[in-house]
Amino acid sequence: MTTQSAHGTSSDILVLGATGKTGRRLATRLRDTGTTSVRAASRSGEVVFDWTLPDTWEPALAGAGAVYLVAPDDPSHVREFVRQAAASGVRRFVALSGHGIEKAGDGFGFGQGMAAGEEAVRESGVEWTVLRPNNFFQNFDEDLWLAPLRAGRLGLPIGEMPEPFIDADDVAAVAATVLTEDGHAGRTYELSGPRALTFAEATRTIAEAAGRPIRYEELTPAAYRSELLAEGWPESAADGLGAMFALHRAGHSAEVTDDVRRVLGREPADLEPWARRIAARGTWAP
Repeated sequence: MTTQSAHGTSSDILVLGATGKTGRRLATRLRDTGTTSVRAASRSGEVVFDWTLPDTWEPALAGAGAVYLVAPDDPSHVREFVRQAAASGVRRFVALSGHGIEKAGDGFGFGQGMAAGEEAVRESGVEWTVLRPNNFFQNFDEDLWLAPLRAGRLGLPIGEMPEPFIDADDVAAVAATVLTEDGHAGRTYELSGPRALTFAEATRTIAEAAGRPIRYEELTPAAYRSELLAEGWPESAADGLGAMFALHRAGHSAEVTDDVRRVLGREPADLEPWARRIAARGTWAP
């Protein structure tokens, strides 16, 4: 894709959240193809970008024809950034959101930033695509649930509601495709893995791959919040995670979709072989 911007003809892609799970994978994937110039942006990255510092927006946008939009939890700056980006010459947005996020306003208190990002790009007047993935495999090995799994016990308030976990590499592959190819404008892709597993089943899969006992424990929402606070999580983060699980418990992210195959022409990765590869590195060793 080549676009004409206020800064000249450019095929630059601005990747926000470029140190995050999907952003860093996307930036690497785009660079490996060599088809476009990538501006990898974050608060401490090669391109400095901070949602709370609007002075960083214009330099980050300079020459960009497309933007991978990873909205912050606080929705207050999203609309103005998208407006400024479109005015500067951006002609394509790909917004990262979440499976079931259209229900976020129904009293769940989760995903307001992502919902604002969706709304802003739809109203931008230029091409947009929204990606709504499920929980990433990488939540089990990079941050969110890594420490509990290493400790031998994962406790969550989710019950028997299944989740079709997805590999962040597949999300990045879809993002790279829709950023660089035509035919995806105005579409919302619900991105899931190939099968839905309960968190208890996912924990058992990881335990078998790791070759050690790791148990899943069902918690009440109140008990989960108490544990997070005891571990040092800020109240806002604890409340956000609680709201996320409330959304999941209502079944709004349980559906298995075929949108990964629709975009990439192949099936998404499955959790079990991924878990074996990650376990071989000793990731879940105590």
